[in-house]
Amino acid sequence: MNFPRSGGIILHPSSLPGPYGIGDLGPQAYRFVDWLAASGIKLWQVLPLGPTGYGDSPYQCFSAFAGNPYLISPDLLLRDRLLTESDLADMPDFNASRVDFGRLIPWKLSLLSRAFDRYQSSAEVFQKEFDYFCAENASWLDDYALFMALKESHGGGSWNGWPHPLKVREQDALGEARKTLAKEVLRFTFYQFIFYRQWFDVRKYANQKGIQIIGDIPIFVAYDSADVWANPELFFLDEQGNPTVVAGVPPDLFSPTGQLWGNPLYRWDMHKETGYAWWIQRVKSTLKLFDILRLDHFRGFAGYYEIPASAKTAEHGRWVPGPGADLFRAIDSRLSDGLATAEIKLPIIAEDLGVITPDVIELRDGFQLPGMKILQFGFTGPDNPFLPHNYIPNCVAYTGTHDNDTARGWFASAPKAEREFALRYLHTDGHDFAWDLIRSIWSSVAMFAIAPIQDVLNLGGEARMNFPSTLGGNWEWRMRESDMNDSLAERLRELNYVYRR
Repeated sequence: MNFPRSGGIILHPSSLPGPYGIGDLGPQAYRFVDWLAASGIKLWQVLPLGPTGYGDSPYQCFSAFAGNPYLISPDLLLRDRLLTESDLADMPDFNASRVDFGRLIPWKLSLLSRAFDRYQSSAEVFQKEFDYFCAENASWLDDYALFMALKESHGGGSWNGWPHPLKVREQDALGEARKTLAKEVLRFTFYQFIFYRQWFDVRKYANQKGIQIIGDIPIFVAYDSADVWANPELFFLDEQGNPTVVAGVPPDLFSPTGQLWGNPLYRWDMHKETGYAWWIQRVKSTLKLFDILRLDHFRGFAGYYEIPASAKTAEHGRWVPGPGADLFRAIDSRLSDGLATAEIKLPIIAEDLGVITPDVIELRDGFQLPGMKILQFGFTGPDNPFLPHNYIPNCVAYTGTHDNDTARGWFASAPKAEREFALRYLHTDGHDFAWDLIRSIWSSVAMFAIAPIQDVLNLGGEARMNFPSTLGGNWEWRMRESDMNDSLAERLRELNYVYRR
């Protein structure tokens, strides 16, 4: 895929400003798109948009296909007469700078439930559009809506704690559940209809402004998800439905015991027997949401780290071959023009960070996928591949990502030798370090140069989005409405002009 030289910003919709406790797909999303367009920015990168569960992580969702109802805009529900102003009277006094998920979730779900009740009283207004949405997405939507209704009826507990007939999906039990929980199933279906409706409008608006949206596909799915419950044969599970092996990464300099993610691992032999049907469906569905896909943990497709499910840390695991080129040939041949070639035709970025071995490089380069370069990782010496003078055009350069500290935060806490080399390399005194990084990658040969909005705003470590493998305090940061100002847009526009982005 030949991508045009462009500049981009990472901002998850939950970080947008607004009065409702979390950024959403309403007026501020459109204002952000306008601000990007005024800045000459052509790429908006978001995190996964799925329904978040325990830990509030967009990388641990109840579905690989569904959207996050917490991102639904109350303002647009008011516009569509699915809410009235009185429905907002009990809104808590939310913190404008952080998402307080503990306060947000019960209020937002109550609000959405009221919108559903109003929808039921005037369903004919949306009926044709709703019916089309349900038919178009039945392959995942039916299982997801039933999964969420069952989850709610069992106090939110994981599916492996449900009664055995439901846990193993006995057809009589599922049929009875669809009858007794019909209203609840319809409610969760309605939430998806509204989410997709609002998101498609945002994406269409962005595209009209010349902005493409980059979205993530996490390689693994959450155990407590409709995906695992509905497709247990595709994962390494025992007879009780519990994982036998789980995902993670081995110990390294950053984590002496490794990272134990806990996601169930795929039975790639079973995926291959189906022609990778589930993965093809997943990519096809995600391409409805985004213009460009970033495959998270790309190295796992070449080889992944397998940890016994009983392990308490990731210290004792093993590397296992992944599906490799076979999967990508299947995706390419089914979803492009039907002619599989050495060069994949789909718009994919490979997140090729971590332990990179020759098989990972061969897989990435065999399909000519652009990899990622994180400048923040580069300041150990001039031979470091993350420094711009070592880039190739077919790559995506970042100052940092959602998993790293902000540029200012890194500079304040990095080892002295790395800080000193960074100042030498960037030929700066460090007084505007975040923008020194931005200018460096923008001027590079990388086809895409992308920065988190926190670096554009020159914020410190307090604005960090995520600390990997930790619970609590993550995914909460939000920008201020005043951050989208003309002077900052002009500064970005000048950068994009000077470096032809």
